[in-house]
Amino acid sequence: MDAKEISLEERKVKPVVDLLNDLLANYHIHYQKLRGCHWNIKGQNFFTLHLKFEELYTEALTTIDELAERILTLGKPPHSTFADYIKESTIKEINTIGMKDTDMVRAIIQDMALLIGMEREILDVTADAGDDGTNDMVNRFMQFKEKTTWMLRSFVNED
Repeated sequence: MDAKEISLEERKVKPVVDLLNDLLANYHIHYQKLRGCHWNIKGQNFFTLHLKFEELYTEALTTIDELAERILTLGKPPHSTFADYIKESTIKEINTIGMKDTDMVRAIIQDMALLIGMEREILDVTADAGDDGTNDMVNRFMQFKEKTTWMLRSFVNED
């Protein structure tokens, strides 16, 4: 399958797929960081953050699946190895063992800011490609992270 089967121009879809694969790689590292935060959270905020990190990694996992399926819908293969994810991700792994709870939250805020920036870039490229399906999907991802970032910043008392 290729993009013309869903009424898109192949040459305009290639940059969309490249950016979606980059986003997919970053989401995988972000997902694992959320899992590490969930597993290793300690302290007086344990109950609050343990649940929040689980909510966030569950949402990230759903997003990962949607990204991969959208790439396939556009007629291309999604990245599917950790080697690709680590090589292509701008988000870096961290060791969450012994990490302070608010530092965990700040690390997630930084990831989300980076992901939002990537998503804004994808929105520009999808608009140029006439790819409303990808645009709608990515816009939904971005809106979730914008609201979540506001909440997490409020949690650590940062504006």
